[in-house]
Amino acid sequence: MSRIGRMPIAVPAGVTVDIAENNKVTVKGPKGTLERVLPREMEIKLEGAEIVVTRPNDLKKMKSLHGLTRTLINNMVVGVTSGYEKKLEINGVGYRASKAGKVLNLSLGFSHPVEMTDPEGIETTVENNIITVKGIDKEKVGQFAAEIRDKRRPEPYKGKGIKYADETIRRKVGKTGKK
Repeated sequence: MSRIGRMPIAVPAGVTVDIAENNKVTVKGPKGTLERVLPREMEIKLEGAEIVVTRPNDLKKMKSLHGLTRTLINNMVVGVTSGYEKKLEINGVGYRASKAGKVLNLSLGFSHPVEMTDPEGIETTVENNIITVKGIDKEKVGQFAAEIRDKRRPEPYKGKGIKYADETIRRKVGKTGKK
């Protein structure tokens, strides 16, 4: 059995879960609503205050889908209750970020400022060169944070660029002069 797949998902108070045909799961909670169509081979049942995912057989594909389906539903439940957030740090002389309405302005050493608009359901805040990306959909939060980071990835010599707050950059030694 899949260790992750067989664990039941606890549904906290204030969260409603609807399972329609073709495994369309809708999760409503205090922070909003998420819906997703999950693999139809998996059997998703609401038993009291928990959700149980079972697989039809032990084929390799079913085993991998089992854990995935359970994790996706769990991410939806966590998203509508507490939400997700990622923090990014900007390092480098003259590298700055500012927020105007829904537009994130980044000055990253290019000849032009980089502007990024917050996607639907995602909110960004800037506080002394730390960008915080918040939302209820884990996938969208991670994707937008990755897109921001891609505008100027951290380089290994001085560590300039945009990095995740929990990321460590492998540093390299620069050139050495000839004596």
